[in-house]
Amino acid sequence: MAIYHLEAKMVSRGAGRSAVAAAAYLSCSRLLNEYDGVQHDYTRKQGLVWQQVFLPAAAPAEWQNREILWNAVEENEKTKDSRLAREFVVALPIELSKAQWERLLSDFVSDTFVSDGMCADVAIHDPYPPGHNPHAHILLTVRPLDEKGKWQYKTEKEYLCVKDGEERGFTAAEFKQAQADGWEKQYQYKVGKKKVYMAPSAAQAQDYERASKYPKSTKFGRQNPITERWNSDEQLVLWRAAWADVANRYLERSGHEERIDHRSHAERGLLERPTVHEGVVARAMEKKGIISDRCELNRQIKADNALLRELRGQVKKLAQAVKNTLPALAEAMENLRKNLLLFCYQLGYLRKGKERLNASLNTLRPALAQYNQLSKDIRDKTKERRSLLSEKKALSAVHVFRHRELAAKIAALTEDLEELRSEKNMLLASLAYSEEDAADKFPKDIAAVEQSLKRLEEQEQKYSAELDASLTEYAGLREQAQGFDPVQLYEARQAIRPSKEQEAESRAQEAYGEKYNPLLMFDSKKAVSRMLHEDMERQAMRRMVRQAQKEQQISNKGKRKDQGRDVR
Repeated sequence: MAIYHLEAKMVSRGAGRSAVAAAAYLSCSRLLNEYDGVQHDYTRKQGLVWQQVFLPAAAPAEWQNREILWNAVEENEKTKDSRLAREFVVALPIELSKAQWERLLSDFVSDTFVSDGMCADVAIHDPYPPGHNPHAHILLTVRPLDEKGKWQYKTEKEYLCVKDGEERGFTAAEFKQAQADGWEKQYQYKVGKKKVYMAPSAAQAQDYERASKYPKSTKFGRQNPITERWNSDEQLVLWRAAWADVANRYLERSGHEERIDHRSHAERGLLERPTVHEGVVARAMEKKGIISDRCELNRQIKADNALLRELRGQVKKLAQAVKNTLPALAEAMENLRKNLLLFCYQLGYLRKGKERLNASLNTLRPALAQYNQLSKDIRDKTKERRSLLSEKKALSAVHVFRHRELAAKIAALTEDLEELRSEKNMLLASLAYSEEDAADKFPKDIAAVEQSLKRLEEQEQKYSAELDASLTEYAGLREQAQGFDPVQLYEARQAIRPSKEQEAESRAQEAYGEKYNPLLMFDSKKAVSRMLHEDMERQAMRRMVRQAQKEQQISNKGKRKDQGRDVR
């Protein structure tokens, strides 16, 4: 089924990453990073379905070549910790075809990013086995472009100037006018053993010596308004919502009922508020929605038990209230049948709860095994890669072939790690886990589901025993019915049965509230009918009626013949 997953991360030199390397990975190609001279080769990577570069109108046409595009990005960033690109990894709905994935991504990227001035490099990966983990990588530029296709600034130096004791920030362009209005830059001056920022006019009056030629400025400068918006948490929320909207639009167009939602479970109002104590683990699981029925099932057990006590008391009273009259017997038998309906409904509800919990276990147990294996593979390959990097760093430059061999192994391990991390993130997203709590929550959640399943099995045994006891009481009423006309008793029971069934439905609705299931009540009626052999009873009554009618017809013919003889 379609799941929502949108992972956002930055490609930064400070984290040891390269925009060219990221582009080579997503496109499964070989690209040279001119900034550091490293060639990144991912041509052996499998699973590439589609790739394309999207450019805004102002961008140079030559940037359609991703190697030129991302080298232009690398060239423009000068610092060792520069942010080079923004990357999104999104899960693709498995209900859609590959052609629909392409159109879905094209619409999303063009309308959301390219229209806002970003260059986008996009690829679809559907690694082996196909359809198991289809996803898309979206690599975006982080600098705005001006109308001539030149990079704009991310941040601009902002000088903290003073005037009449007030401090205010100005860019270089703004300072020209500010200076004319009496604002001055601040510099460090030696005041005794201290260094103090002050305006030159104030320092000259005191004959202080300047300690630095650099004026006082804000720590990070003034952000480009466009860059500031792109980097905001609010913008990320809008992008997440946009992905859900366009994906749902394509799912609807294709006739699929599945939908995805970018909001958290809490934002969607899925967090339950149990009326009985469930513990931290249960509430956490209910919040994630993995076994959202657990708390509801526990609450329903309380209601079931109350209804059970009520029905048990009624059964005892019924056996005592039967009088030797046909209407009273019919009333007693239909009341007991009504209780049987409710017992069957309770059992059906519990069995559906067991099915849901078993389905959760069938998901969680293999998922845990998969998670553990992925985590182990990531640890092992990370350790191996770190070892190879250390060897390569310590190796003399004269060992050219060994350097190439190590570089190839490191590149292969990097590729494997990207795939493993992507698969791990997709797994956790499908279960609404976070990376931080997965290792702890997995076994706890499984244990909680198993405990809930055990409780439901105990409840099922108890209700099954009560159902058997009620059937025994019903058999006793049938024995009492031997002294009455079966057809008359049957007709009396049929006359009041609809009202009794309505009473059962109303009582179940009262006990189960919004969880009441009309289809389950329908199934309960069929189950009771089978238990009481009502089809056979109905057929027997029809035969008796037909036989009585035939006997009556014969009797009437005989009477008419006798009357004819008397007339003669």
